[in-house]
Amino acid sequence: MFSFLVTAEGGLTAAGYLACILAGIIWFLLATFFAGKNSVKCKMSTKQLVFCAAAIALAFITSYIKILKMPWGGSVTLCSMLFIVLIANWYGVRAGILVGLAYGILQFIQEPYVLSFFQVCCDYILAFAALGIAGFFAKSPKGLLKGYFAAVLARGAFHALGGYLYWMSYMPDSFPQSLKSVYPIVYNYSFLLTEALLTMVVLSIPSVASALLQVKKTAVA
Repeated sequence: MFSFLVTAEGGLTAAGYLACILAGIIWFLLATFFAGKNSVKCKMSTKQLVFCAAAIALAFITSYIKILKMPWGGSVTLCSMLFIVLIANWYGVRAGILVGLAYGILQFIQEPYVLSFFQVCCDYILAFAALGIAGFFAKSPKGLLKGYFAAVLARGAFHALGGYLYWMSYMPDSFPQSLKSVYPIVYNYSFLLTEALLTMVVLSIPSVASALLQVKKTAVA
């Protein structure tokens, strides 16, 4: 079905690269278009920049606190994704994408895995920038929880894509061929959804929810 996009070795054909680039451009343009309707302000103030920098720092620090580390990369951390999602919830999709992008670059510096340029884009650039879509749910009831869950699903989709196209070629020959299309999805969502569940439990604690609400009032005032 995808033979014109993916080679027999699991890489991308010229058409595959073109399709991915076009998809990325369309995705970014759509996010940018809708960001204006979800952003508190189009131009970020000094206070917003400070909160964004603090969120990146907190996300990076908590990413080192690994509750569970997976053998092929990825881990369950101490709510590290939450800080990026908070920025998207407070300041909109555009801010969330930019902060997620910066965080993804830091993640690459922290634990670089390089198989190809597009794999790096999937695992670091697009995956973490996708956390910014949480901003689409900012104005809906329980928008933070909805946005967080959607952001985790979006990040996992890019990790799974990178796993399918590149990482599966590193599996041993004894690995069942029938599982190669499913394994990247199961593997990546296993730790992402585990962290999501833990984070959403924390967010459901009344004292935590109240504290975040107070911080939000300060951040968007």
